[in-house]
Amino acid sequence: MKRKLRMGMVGGGEGAFIGAIHRIAAQMDGQMELVCGCFSSNPNVSLRSGRSLFLSDSRIYDSYKEMFEAESRLPENERMDLVSIVAPNHLHFEPAMMALEHGFHVVLDKPITYNLKEALLLKQKVEKTGLILALTHTYSGYPAVKEARKRVSDGDFGKIRKIYVEYPQGWLSEKVENSGNSQASWRVDPKRSGKAGCMGDIGTHALQLAEYISGLKTTQLCAELDTFVDGRQLDDDGAALLRFNNGASGVLMASQIAAGEENALKIRVYGERGGLEWSQQEPNTLILKWNDYPSEIVRTGLGYMSGIAAHNTRTPGGHPEGYLEAFANIYRNVALTIGARLEDQEPQPEWLDFPDVNDGIRGMQFIDTIVKAGYDEETKWVKFPDEPNK
Repeated sequence: MKRKLRMGMVGGGEGAFIGAIHRIAAQMDGQMELVCGCFSSNPNVSLRSGRSLFLSDSRIYDSYKEMFEAESRLPENERMDLVSIVAPNHLHFEPAMMALEHGFHVVLDKPITYNLKEALLLKQKVEKTGLILALTHTYSGYPAVKEARKRVSDGDFGKIRKIYVEYPQGWLSEKVENSGNSQASWRVDPKRSGKAGCMGDIGTHALQLAEYISGLKTTQLCAELDTFVDGRQLDDDGAALLRFNNGASGVLMASQIAAGEENALKIRVYGERGGLEWSQQEPNTLILKWNDYPSEIVRTGLGYMSGIAAHNTRTPGGHPEGYLEAFANIYRNVALTIGARLEDQEPQPEWLDFPDVNDGIRGMQFIDTIVKAGYDEETKWVKFPDEPNK
């Protein structure tokens, strides 16, 4: 690219955890710069937040509506190119739709929207405008995960038969939402989070990782959802049996009341000839397993890694790359893709490797299906809903 992409932000003001993560990730590779934002629904908080990021007062907005309208009126060489939306779930759809209507690309935190209907409307808008909507399913950005996907797609393990994916956390094992924890309070509130709690927050990550590595689609699930902390309105724990479109089966577990756990996302995938194992808390290591050969330990940053893994690796072997770098891989690939368009060039295939609106729809289908199955004592298996006209 001949210049950095100019990014705006909705949400992510003072006291917000994920906003800072997005800003670091977006700017890690020098491909983007933050030029404007509406960082809070409170204008004073938005102003303070923007000033703390050294933005001009003229580019710090009281509302996202004001921001999109004002930015679209600026000269082409000044206005933002894309917006990062990092607000709670119920505030995803309207700003994303408005951004697309004003000609801006979108990077959106997951889950994509408050409900499936909104996600389908966003897809229609993306298809109509031809703009990019990327979704920050962070864990698909790790180099070892890219390598795992490549080895599965190359057929190293034969036909996939079994997938186990688990995501235990412990931070909601007590009722911290009543002690001023803003990160907890909106996640357990159905008016802001949607119909799912734990499964919407981290279960969607687990499903996306399983489908991303395996290349398969979940078609049915059988589930149980639980709420262990008294007074909560949404699930804080659950598990599901999965059926995939090639006949494989799987098990998915997600919990936010697994006391003592941090972010222990782990996946195992087994085929006819072997399998793999990856853990988010040891992200540079991919374990390959075979019936007739000793297990292999594959480490990122070394010469035997595939091209797609190498593209998403920044440091030599032995230098840890983690959550921020995985996050940044999504932003960098989005930036490279947008940059190619600005130069009237075709993006390279590895640049297009980021979660998009279709991943978002899969997440919302998963939420609808697991909530229906998880509380239904009579029905064992529930099918994923079809998209309209398919």
